[in-house]
Amino acid sequence: MTTNTTQPMTALEQIDSRPLTGNQKSLISLAVVGNISEFFDMFLIGFAVNVLLKDPSWHLRGDEAGIILAMSGLGTVIGAIAWGRLADSMGRKRAFFWCTLLFTVFTIASVFTPNDGWILLAVLRVLIGVGVGGLNIVSIPYVQEFVPAKQRGLLAGLTAVFIPLGLFLGSVASGLTGSNWRLLIALGGIPIFLLVWLRFVPESPRFLQSKGRTAEAKKALAWALEMPVDQVGSLPEVTKAKSASYALIFSKYRKSLIIVALGSFCFIFGSSVIQSWGQSILGAAYKFDAPTVANLFMLVSLGDLLGRLSSAWLADKIGRKKVMLIFGLVGAGGLLISAGSTMLAGTSSNAGWIFFVGILIAMTFGDGAFGVLNPFGAEQFPNEVRSTGLGLGYGIGASAKIFGPWVLGMMFGAKVTPDIIPPAFLFFAVLLIIGGITYQFAKETKGASLESI
Repeated sequence: MTTNTTQPMTALEQIDSRPLTGNQKSLISLAVVGNISEFFDMFLIGFAVNVLLKDPSWHLRGDEAGIILAMSGLGTVIGAIAWGRLADSMGRKRAFFWCTLLFTVFTIASVFTPNDGWILLAVLRVLIGVGVGGLNIVSIPYVQEFVPAKQRGLLAGLTAVFIPLGLFLGSVASGLTGSNWRLLIALGGIPIFLLVWLRFVPESPRFLQSKGRTAEAKKALAWALEMPVDQVGSLPEVTKAKSASYALIFSKYRKSLIIVALGSFCFIFGSSVIQSWGQSILGAAYKFDAPTVANLFMLVSLGDLLGRLSSAWLADKIGRKKVMLIFGLVGAGGLLISAGSTMLAGTSSNAGWIFFVGILIAMTFGDGAFGVLNPFGAEQFPNEVRSTGLGLGYGIGASAKIFGPWVLGMMFGAKVTPDIIPPAFLFFAVLLIIGGITYQFAKETKGASLESI
């Protein structure tokens, strides 16, 4: 007679062995919609600035526009660093709530900026960026800590995959609102309704367990698995972890921090310039009209979407490191095409089309790498410091969102002209190559459990 000695599954084995439930899909969808919404808001300012540069009542210069766009980046840096640590102390859910509230409230406040009030608009963009930068960082571990290890790259990557839909929706909104920039920005306040959805999603079980709240962690897992609490398996033992602090990151996880910070900086620099300045370059430098620019950026957003979806899917097939290298190199090739646009066709409309083809390739691959970039960055740190480490590393790297738009604005000066394009985009291409190489020094985490990292 054979005795059945099969051990009962642990809670994490239950997560790994079962198909995704409706509740897990709800959490993933919340994170996806949240990231689409926040970047819809961020991309709107690029279209609004394109309108304001042509608005005679604003007298907006190219360098002033660069400061407005750079201030969004400054807020993102502050938000990523601050909210990364706060998410490890107050929880993923509460951090998600406050980030969403921040960026929507200050977006609505921007609608009331007076004419020629570019300084006030820049200040408000900092505050909006604080919410946006935080939500992007918080949502990744929130999803990672609820889903199976074998699908973690793809499912966490989905939080970033659909971000280009924000750019697509921004393009559509720009086409519909025309020169009414106040109405355009007001649409960025719609995501405040995400807070209602958030009420039906629990806190991360891994965060709860790290704080000694084991019963609540089991309830969160029961919600995710859609089963009674008493059927949830045992939780892994958690050793007493040191408090997540920046000092701990610098002392114990310095290599991971450097890789995430430098890699993020290199990948963000060129894409942030395209996202913020691309519309104005096509409109002011290459003389494309506003509807054409809006339509072209719909294509850019779709290319970016396909790129992010591909990188997230490939991350679980060929590994994170290979994806980062391939996408970095191909994206750099697109930036080189844009750099050569004026050399190949002067200032004619053909130069504008060559420039567009280049940024389409760059965004499909260089920005498309973001389908895995932040999830991979988060996996370089263990559970107890994951949000803090990712937030600090990405926050430092996101300083490229300040320097990129600001440097290009200073290069343009009073007027946006095509002669600045070659040196600027050549530099962006070099950075993207460096970024792809940087991630080759990271730990490959394909298929690894979060507890083993």
